Amino acid sequence: MKNFLRLAAILGLVASMTTGCANHATANVSPSTNLSALKTMYVKKIPADGRKINELVADKFRSKGVTVTTGEEAPPANVDAVVVYIDKWMWDMTMYMLELTININDPKTGAQLATGNSLHTSLTRKSPQEMVDEVVDNIYQNKK
Repeated sequence: MKNFLRLAAILGLVASMTTGCANHATANVSPSTNLSALKTMYVKKIPADGRKINELVADKFRSKGVTVTTGEEAPPANVDAVVVYIDKWMWDMTMYMLELTININDPKTGAQLATGNSLHTSLTRKSPQEMVDEVVDNIYQNKK
């Protein structure tokens, strides 16, 4: 019985130490999408975004050789794709980005061409730049 209680205590300690460490990163590119054909993109800024995540996203796509503009207004008519992002923030001693989703959409139909997501809880948190890098890099690694 003493060994059972000791084992239960150890398992309880391990369980409490490992909860809250969840993280994942996913990406999906539509089979009909050729990412290398997307030469111009428009990153739609969320009006409430005071952290300039749109600029981080735009800069990351620029590093992939894409010509990118960003703003809150309607996208220009001549872009190959519209990029929309959703950032979720959490408080744990400081504010940190909990989750980032980036969608690449067809500007004419609104159809999703590619999507990527990154989730890092407090113990595995990354900077906004690292989250953007992870999502965009995963999208490009999944290209056909």
